[in-house]
Amino acid sequence: MTQQLQNLEAHPPGKRGARIAIFVSFSGQGGVERMMVNLAHGLSELGCSVDLVTVKSKSAYIDLLPKRIRRIDLKASHTFTSVLPLMAYLRKTRPAALLAAKDRANIVAVIARALVHRKAKLVLRMGTTVSAALGPHKAIKKRLWYLRMKIFYPMADSVIAVSKGVARDLMENAGLSGKLVTVVENPVVSPHLWEMAAQRPQHPWFASGQPPVIVGVGRLTRQKDFPTLIRAFAKTRATIPCRLMILGDGRDREKLKFLAEELGVATDIHLAGFVKNPYPYIKHANLFVLSSAWEGSPNALTEALALGTPVVSTDCPNGPREILQDGKFGELVPIGDAEAMSRAMINTLSSPPEKSFLKSAIGRYTLESSCKRYMELLLDRN
Repeated sequence: MTQQLQNLEAHPPGKRGARIAIFVSFSGQGGVERMMVNLAHGLSELGCSVDLVTVKSKSAYIDLLPKRIRRIDLKASHTFTSVLPLMAYLRKTRPAALLAAKDRANIVAVIARALVHRKAKLVLRMGTTVSAALGPHKAIKKRLWYLRMKIFYPMADSVIAVSKGVARDLMENAGLSGKLVTVVENPVVSPHLWEMAAQRPQHPWFASGQPPVIVGVGRLTRQKDFPTLIRAFAKTRATIPCRLMILGDGRDREKLKFLAEELGVATDIHLAGFVKNPYPYIKHANLFVLSSAWEGSPNALTEALALGTPVVSTDCPNGPREILQDGKFGELVPIGDAEAMSRAMINTLSSPPEKSFLKSAIGRYTLESSCKRYMELLLDRN
Protein backbone atom coordinates (compact mmCIF):
# COMPACT_ATOMS: atom_id res chain seq x y z
CA MET A 1 0.00 0.00 0.00
CA THR A 2 2.81 2.46 0.90
CA GLN A 3 4.62 1.91 -2.41
CA GLN A 4 1.33 2.21 -4.29
CA LEU A 5 0.61 5.58 -2.67
CA GLN A 6 4.11 6.84 -3.46
CA ASN A 7 3.39 6.30 -7.14
CA LEU A 8 0.20 8.38 -7.00
CA GLU A 9 -0.07 12.06 -7.73
CA ALA A 10 -2.55 14.65 -6.63
CA HIS A 11 -4.86 15.72 -9.45
CA PRO A 12 -6.65 18.99 -8.75
CA PRO A 13 -9.43 20.06 -11.14
CA GLY A 14 -7.81 20.80 -14.46
CA LYS A 15 -7.12 19.30 -17.84
CA ARG A 16 -7.82 15.73 -16.68
CA GLY A 17 -10.93 16.68 -14.74
CA ALA A 18 -11.64 16.61 -11.03
CA ARG A 19 -10.56 13.47 -9.21
CA ILE A 20 -13.31 11.53 -7.43
CA ALA A 21 -12.52 8.68 -5.07
CA ILE A 22 -15.05 5.88 -4.55
CA PHE A 23 -14.40 4.05 -1.29
CA VAL A 24 -16.02 0.62 -0.88
CA SER A 25 -15.37 -2.95 0.20
CA PHE A 26 -15.67 -5.36 -2.74
CA SER A 27 -16.62 -8.51 -0.86
CA GLY A 28 -18.95 -10.34 -3.22
CA GLN A 29 -21.14 -10.22 -6.31
CA GLY A 30 -23.89 -7.99 -4.94
CA GLY A 31 -25.71 -4.95 -6.21
CA VAL A 32 -23.46 -2.43 -4.43
CA GLU A 33 -20.35 -3.76 -6.15
CA ARG A 34 -22.06 -3.71 -9.53
CA MET A 35 -23.41 -0.17 -9.08
CA MET A 36 -20.02 1.20 -7.98
CA VAL A 37 -18.42 -0.22 -11.12
CA ASN A 38 -21.18 1.34 -13.24
CA LEU A 39 -20.78 4.64 -11.40
CA ALA A 40 -17.00 4.65 -11.90
CA HIS A 41 -17.58 4.07 -15.63
CA GLY A 42 -20.18 6.83 -15.86
CA LEU A 43 -18.24 9.47 -13.94
CA SER A 44 -15.18 8.73 -16.06
CA GLU A 45 -17.24 9.16 -19.23
CA LEU A 46 -18.36 12.56 -17.91
CA GLY A 47 -14.73 13.69 -17.71
CA CYS A 48 -13.84 12.93 -14.09
CA SER A 49 -10.66 11.16 -13.03
CA VAL A 50 -11.84 8.25 -10.89
CA ASP A 51 -10.09 6.19 -8.23
CA LEU A 52 -11.77 3.04 -6.93
CA VAL A 53 -10.38 2.74 -3.40
CA THR A 54 -11.12 -0.70 -1.97
CA VAL A 55 -10.76 -2.53 1.32
CA LYS A 56 -11.27 -5.90 -0.36
CA SER A 57 -11.31 -6.79 -4.04
CA LYS A 58 -13.15 -10.13 -4.02
CA SER A 59 -15.63 -9.59 -6.82
CA ALA A 60 -15.93 -10.58 -10.46
CA TYR A 61 -17.32 -7.12 -11.20
CA ILE A 62 -14.05 -5.36 -10.42
CA ASP A 63 -12.48 -6.95 -13.50
CA LEU A 64 -14.95 -5.00 -15.65
CA LEU A 65 -13.21 -1.70 -14.85
CA PRO A 66 -11.38 -0.03 -17.76
CA LYS A 67 -7.70 0.83 -17.29
CA ARG A 68 -8.40 4.56 -17.11
CA ILE A 69 -9.97 4.02 -13.66
CA ARG A 70 -7.28 3.62 -11.01
CA ARG A 71 -7.69 0.76 -8.56
CA ILE A 72 -6.26 1.48 -5.12
CA ASP A 73 -6.25 -1.52 -2.77
CA LEU A 74 -5.85 -0.35 0.83
CA LYS A 75 -4.90 -3.92 1.81
CA ALA A 76 -6.77 -3.75 5.10
CA SER A 77 -8.14 -6.90 6.73
CA HIS A 78 -11.44 -5.23 7.65
CA THR A 79 -13.22 -2.01 6.77
CA PHE A 80 -12.75 -0.62 10.28
CA THR A 81 -8.95 -1.20 10.07
CA SER A 82 -8.69 0.87 6.88
CA VAL A 83 -8.81 4.28 8.58
CA LEU A 84 -5.04 4.88 8.47
CA PRO A 85 -4.54 3.64 4.88
CA LEU A 86 -7.48 5.80 3.75
CA MET A 87 -6.00 8.81 5.55
CA ALA A 88 -2.69 8.21 3.76
CA TYR A 89 -4.50 8.06 0.43
CA LEU A 90 -6.38 11.31 1.08
CA ARG A 91 -3.17 13.13 2.11
CA LYS A 92 -1.25 11.93 -0.93
CA THR A 93 -3.89 12.20 -3.65
CA ARG A 94 -6.12 15.05 -2.40
CA PRO A 95 -9.26 14.10 -4.38
CA ALA A 96 -11.89 16.76 -4.94
CA ALA A 97 -14.56 14.44 -3.55
CA LEU A 98 -14.88 11.15 -1.70
CA LEU A 99 -17.91 8.89 -2.11
CA ALA A 100 -18.32 6.06 0.40
CA ALA A 101 -20.71 3.13 -0.03
CA LYS A 102 -21.95 0.71 2.66
CA ASP A 103 -22.39 1.67 6.31
CA ARG A 104 -18.97 0.66 7.64
CA ALA A 105 -17.20 2.41 4.78
CA ASN A 106 -19.34 5.47 5.48
CA ILE A 107 -18.19 5.58 9.12
CA VAL A 108 -14.53 5.08 8.19
CA ALA A 109 -14.70 7.80 5.52
CA VAL A 110 -16.12 10.30 8.02
CA ILE A 111 -13.35 9.55 10.54
CA ALA A 112 -10.54 9.60 7.96
CA ARG A 113 -11.57 12.93 6.45
CA ALA A 114 -11.96 14.53 9.88
CA LEU A 115 -8.47 13.42 10.95
CA VAL A 116 -6.80 14.45 7.69
CA HIS A 117 -8.36 17.94 7.74
CA ARG A 118 -8.64 17.99 3.97
CA LYS A 119 -11.32 19.84 2.03
CA ALA A 120 -12.49 16.89 -0.07
CA LYS A 121 -16.26 16.87 -0.23
CA LEU A 122 -17.66 13.76 1.45
CA VAL A 123 -20.82 12.02 0.24
CA LEU A 124 -22.15 8.84 1.82
CA ARG A 125 -24.40 6.33 0.04
CA MET A 126 -27.04 4.10 1.63
CA GLY A 127 -28.38 1.35 -0.61
CA THR A 128 -30.67 -0.64 1.67
CA THR A 129 -33.56 -0.19 4.08
CA VAL A 130 -31.70 -0.29 7.38
CA SER A 131 -34.76 -0.80 9.61
CA ALA A 132 -35.81 -3.89 7.62
CA ALA A 133 -32.27 -5.29 7.51
CA LEU A 134 -32.02 -4.92 11.31
CA GLY A 135 -35.47 -6.45 11.80
CA PRO A 136 -34.52 -9.70 13.59
CA HIS A 137 -31.82 -8.13 15.75
CA LYS A 138 -32.24 -7.24 19.40
CA ALA A 139 -33.44 -3.76 20.33
CA ILE A 140 -30.09 -2.80 21.89
CA LYS A 141 -28.22 -3.53 18.63
CA LYS A 142 -30.71 -1.45 16.65
CA ARG A 143 -30.36 1.49 19.05
CA LEU A 144 -26.56 1.33 18.88
CA TRP A 145 -26.62 1.10 15.08
CA TYR A 146 -28.87 4.13 14.73
CA LEU A 147 -26.86 6.04 17.35
CA ARG A 148 -23.72 5.47 15.32
CA MET A 149 -25.43 6.81 12.22
CA LYS A 150 -26.82 9.82 14.11
CA ILE A 151 -23.31 10.71 15.31
CA PHE A 152 -21.28 10.18 12.14
CA TYR A 153 -23.56 10.69 9.11
CA PRO A 154 -24.28 14.40 9.78
CA MET A 155 -20.50 15.02 9.56
CA ALA A 156 -20.70 14.29 5.82
CA ASP A 157 -21.66 16.92 3.25
CA SER A 158 -24.48 14.80 1.84
CA VAL A 159 -26.07 11.36 2.14
CA ILE A 160 -27.42 9.67 -0.99
CA ALA A 161 -30.41 7.35 -0.62
CA VAL A 162 -31.14 5.08 -3.59
CA SER A 163 -34.92 5.45 -3.24
CA LYS A 164 -37.48 7.65 -1.53
CA GLY A 165 -38.27 4.80 0.85
CA VAL A 166 -34.63 4.51 1.93
CA ALA A 167 -34.53 8.27 2.45
CA ARG A 168 -37.62 8.13 4.69
CA ASP A 169 -36.11 5.26 6.63
CA LEU A 170 -32.90 7.23 7.28
CA MET A 171 -34.80 10.31 8.42
CA GLU A 172 -37.27 8.44 10.63
CA ASN A 173 -34.89 5.96 12.28
CA ALA A 174 -31.45 7.58 12.12
CA GLY A 175 -32.78 11.10 12.64
CA LEU A 176 -31.07 12.55 9.56
CA SER A 177 -32.38 15.85 8.26
CA GLY A 178 -34.12 16.24 4.93
CA LYS A 179 -31.45 18.78 3.92
CA LEU A 180 -28.71 16.17 4.34
CA VAL A 181 -30.43 13.29 2.49
CA THR A 182 -30.84 13.33 -1.30
CA VAL A 183 -32.45 10.64 -3.45
CA VAL A 184 -30.41 9.55 -6.47
CA GLU A 185 -31.52 6.47 -8.39
CA ASN A 186 -28.94 3.78 -9.17
CA PRO A 187 -26.99 3.85 -12.46
CA VAL A 188 -28.48 0.54 -13.56
CA VAL A 189 -29.12 0.78 -17.29
CA SER A 190 -25.90 1.15 -19.26
CA PRO A 191 -24.66 0.31 -22.78
CA HIS A 192 -22.84 -2.62 -21.16
CA LEU A 193 -26.22 -4.08 -20.14
CA TRP A 194 -27.38 -4.19 -23.77
CA GLU A 195 -24.06 -5.72 -24.90
CA MET A 196 -24.21 -8.46 -22.28
CA ALA A 197 -27.89 -9.19 -22.93
CA ALA A 198 -27.24 -9.69 -26.66
CA GLN A 199 -25.75 -13.13 -25.98
CA ARG A 200 -27.88 -16.26 -25.96
CA PRO A 201 -28.55 -18.03 -22.63
CA GLN A 202 -26.59 -21.26 -22.46
CA HIS A 203 -29.31 -23.57 -21.19
CA PRO A 204 -31.68 -25.98 -23.02
CA TRP A 205 -34.73 -24.57 -21.20
CA PHE A 206 -34.50 -21.51 -23.46
CA ALA A 207 -34.70 -23.50 -26.68
CA SER A 208 -37.70 -23.03 -28.97
CA GLY A 209 -40.82 -24.92 -27.95
CA GLN A 210 -39.92 -25.27 -24.27
CA PRO A 211 -42.32 -24.32 -21.42
CA PRO A 212 -42.21 -20.75 -20.07
CA VAL A 213 -39.23 -19.94 -17.86
CA ILE A 214 -39.54 -17.82 -14.71
CA VAL A 215 -36.33 -16.24 -13.44
CA GLY A 216 -35.30 -14.96 -10.01
CA VAL A 217 -31.94 -13.33 -9.26
CA GLY A 218 -30.07 -12.76 -6.01
CA ARG A 219 -28.10 -14.23 -3.16
CA LEU A 220 -29.68 -17.27 -1.55
CA THR A 221 -30.26 -15.56 1.78
CA ARG A 222 -33.15 -14.63 4.06
CA GLN A 223 -33.46 -11.19 2.45
CA LYS A 224 -34.40 -12.56 -0.99
CA ASP A 225 -37.05 -14.96 0.42
CA PHE A 226 -36.74 -17.55 -2.34
CA PRO A 227 -38.79 -20.08 -0.30
CA THR A 228 -41.88 -17.96 -1.02
CA LEU A 229 -40.98 -17.88 -4.71
CA ILE A 230 -40.58 -21.67 -4.80
CA ARG A 231 -43.95 -22.17 -3.06
CA ALA A 232 -45.58 -19.70 -5.47
CA PHE A 233 -43.96 -21.50 -8.40
CA ALA A 234 -45.35 -24.85 -7.22
CA LYS A 235 -48.86 -23.34 -7.20
CA THR A 236 -48.32 -21.69 -10.60
CA ARG A 237 -46.96 -24.88 -12.17
CA ALA A 238 -50.15 -26.69 -11.16
CA THR A 239 -52.04 -24.32 -13.49
CA ILE A 240 -49.49 -23.47 -16.21
CA PRO A 241 -46.61 -25.78 -17.26
CA CYS A 242 -43.47 -23.73 -16.50
CA ARG A 243 -39.98 -23.82 -15.04
CA LEU A 244 -38.10 -21.74 -12.48
CA MET A 245 -34.44 -20.73 -12.67
CA ILE A 246 -32.77 -18.91 -9.78
CA LEU A 247 -29.46 -17.18 -10.53
CA GLY A 248 -27.33 -16.68 -7.45
CA ASP A 249 -25.55 -18.53 -4.68
CA GLY A 250 -25.60 -18.44 -0.90
CA ARG A 251 -25.95 -20.28 2.38
CA ASP A 252 -29.62 -21.23 1.85
CA ARG A 253 -28.95 -23.36 -1.21
CA GLU A 254 -29.50 -26.76 0.46
CA LYS A 255 -32.66 -25.56 2.20
CA LEU A 256 -34.11 -24.44 -1.12
CA LYS A 257 -33.25 -27.75 -2.79
CA PHE A 258 -34.96 -29.63 0.04
CA LEU A 259 -38.07 -27.41 -0.24
CA ALA A 260 -38.28 -27.99 -4.00
CA GLU A 261 -38.08 -31.75 -3.47
CA GLU A 262 -40.65 -31.61 -0.67
CA LEU A 263 -43.10 -29.76 -2.96
CA GLY A 264 -42.45 -32.16 -5.84
CA VAL A 265 -41.13 -29.53 -8.24
CA ALA A 266 -37.37 -30.17 -8.08
CA THR A 267 -37.18 -31.38 -11.70
CA ASP A 268 -38.51 -28.01 -12.91
CA ILE A 269 -36.32 -25.80 -10.70
CA HIS A 270 -32.71 -25.02 -11.51
CA LEU A 271 -30.48 -23.33 -8.92
CA ALA A 272 -27.87 -22.06 -11.35
CA GLY A 273 -25.46 -20.55 -8.83
CA PHE A 274 -23.64 -17.28 -9.50
CA VAL A 275 -23.82 -16.40 -13.19
CA LYS A 276 -21.36 -13.73 -14.32
CA ASN A 277 -23.69 -12.63 -17.12
CA PRO A 278 -27.33 -13.06 -16.00
CA TYR A 279 -28.77 -10.68 -18.61
CA PRO A 280 -29.44 -13.15 -21.47
CA TYR A 281 -31.41 -15.29 -18.99
CA ILE A 282 -33.43 -12.30 -17.78
CA LYS A 283 -34.02 -11.06 -21.34
CA HIS A 284 -35.26 -14.41 -22.65
CA ALA A 285 -37.31 -15.31 -19.57
CA ASN A 286 -41.09 -15.19 -19.80
CA LEU A 287 -41.31 -13.65 -16.34
CA PHE A 288 -38.99 -12.14 -13.73
CA VAL A 289 -40.05 -12.38 -10.07
CA LEU A 290 -38.62 -10.41 -7.14
CA SER A 291 -39.58 -12.15 -3.89
CA SER A 292 -37.51 -10.05 -1.45
CA ALA A 293 -38.45 -9.26 2.13
CA TRP A 294 -36.61 -5.94 1.86
CA GLU A 295 -34.47 -4.01 -0.60
CA GLY A 296 -33.17 -0.50 -1.17
CA SER A 297 -33.72 -0.25 -4.90
CA PRO A 298 -33.57 -3.69 -6.53
CA ASN A 299 -31.34 -3.46 -9.59
CA ALA A 300 -32.42 -6.79 -11.09
CA LEU A 301 -36.03 -5.58 -11.19
CA THR A 302 -34.96 -2.45 -13.08
CA GLU A 303 -32.81 -4.51 -15.44
CA ALA A 304 -35.71 -6.84 -16.22
CA LEU A 305 -37.88 -3.89 -17.20
CA ALA A 306 -35.07 -2.43 -19.31
CA LEU A 307 -34.83 -5.73 -21.18
CA GLY A 308 -38.60 -5.82 -21.73
CA THR A 309 -39.25 -8.81 -19.45
CA PRO A 310 -42.60 -8.90 -17.57
CA VAL A 311 -42.22 -8.68 -13.79
CA VAL A 312 -43.96 -9.50 -10.53
CA SER A 313 -42.60 -8.16 -7.25
CA THR A 314 -43.25 -8.11 -3.55
CA ASP A 315 -44.27 -4.72 -2.22
CA CYS A 316 -41.28 -4.74 0.09
CA PRO A 317 -39.47 -1.82 1.68
CA ASN A 318 -38.13 -0.23 -0.42
CA GLY A 319 -37.87 0.35 -4.14
CA PRO A 320 -40.29 -1.94 -6.02
CA ARG A 321 -43.31 0.35 -5.59
CA GLU A 322 -41.28 3.31 -6.87
CA ILE A 323 -39.75 1.39 -9.80
CA LEU A 324 -43.08 -0.13 -10.82
CA GLN A 325 -44.89 3.17 -10.19
CA ASP A 326 -47.51 1.77 -7.82
CA GLY A 327 -48.04 -1.37 -9.90
CA LYS A 328 -48.37 0.30 -13.30
CA PHE A 329 -45.48 -1.71 -14.76
CA GLY A 330 -45.90 -4.95 -12.83
CA GLU A 331 -48.05 -6.50 -10.11
CA LEU A 332 -47.07 -5.89 -6.47
CA VAL A 333 -47.88 -8.58 -3.91
CA PRO A 334 -47.56 -8.79 -0.10
CA ILE A 335 -44.27 -10.06 1.34
CA GLY A 336 -44.26 -13.80 2.04
CA ASP A 337 -47.66 -14.42 0.40
CA ALA A 338 -47.13 -17.37 -1.97
CA GLU A 339 -50.82 -17.49 -2.91
CA ALA A 340 -50.94 -13.85 -4.02
CA MET A 341 -47.59 -14.19 -5.78
CA SER A 342 -48.81 -17.23 -7.70
CA ARG A 343 -51.97 -15.43 -8.82
CA ALA A 344 -49.88 -12.51 -10.09
CA MET A 345 -47.49 -14.90 -11.87
CA ILE A 346 -50.38 -16.69 -13.60
CA ASN A 347 -51.98 -13.38 -14.61
CA THR A 348 -48.73 -12.05 -16.05
CA LEU A 349 -47.79 -15.25 -17.88
CA SER A 350 -51.30 -15.39 -19.36
CA SER A 351 -51.33 -11.75 -20.45
CA PRO A 352 -47.82 -10.24 -20.60
CA PRO A 353 -47.42 -6.47 -21.16
CA GLU A 354 -45.76 -5.12 -24.29
CA LYS A 355 -41.96 -4.92 -24.12
CA SER A 356 -41.94 -1.29 -25.26
CA PHE A 357 -44.30 -0.37 -22.44
CA LEU A 358 -42.07 -2.04 -19.83
CA LYS A 359 -38.94 -0.36 -21.17
CA SER A 360 -40.54 3.07 -20.74
CA ALA A 361 -40.31 2.71 -16.94
CA ILE A 362 -36.53 3.01 -16.56
CA GLY A 363 -35.65 6.59 -17.60
CA ARG A 364 -34.46 7.68 -14.14
CA TYR A 365 -32.20 4.63 -13.81
CA THR A 366 -29.94 5.15 -16.83
CA LEU A 367 -26.20 5.48 -16.38
CA GLU A 368 -26.14 9.00 -17.80
CA SER A 369 -29.03 10.32 -15.73
CA SER A 370 -27.77 8.88 -12.44
CA CYS A 371 -24.12 9.81 -12.91
CA LYS A 372 -24.98 13.42 -13.71
CA ARG A 373 -26.83 13.64 -10.39
CA TYR A 374 -23.88 12.07 -8.56
CA MET A 375 -21.50 14.56 -10.18
CA GLU A 376 -23.73 17.47 -9.17
CA LEU A 377 -23.59 16.37 -5.53
CA LEU A 378 -19.91 15.44 -5.50
CA LEU A 379 -18.58 18.48 -7.34
CA ASP A 380 -21.38 21.04 -6.89
CA ARG A 381 -21.85 21.14 -10.65
CA ASN A 382 -25.17 21.65 -12.42
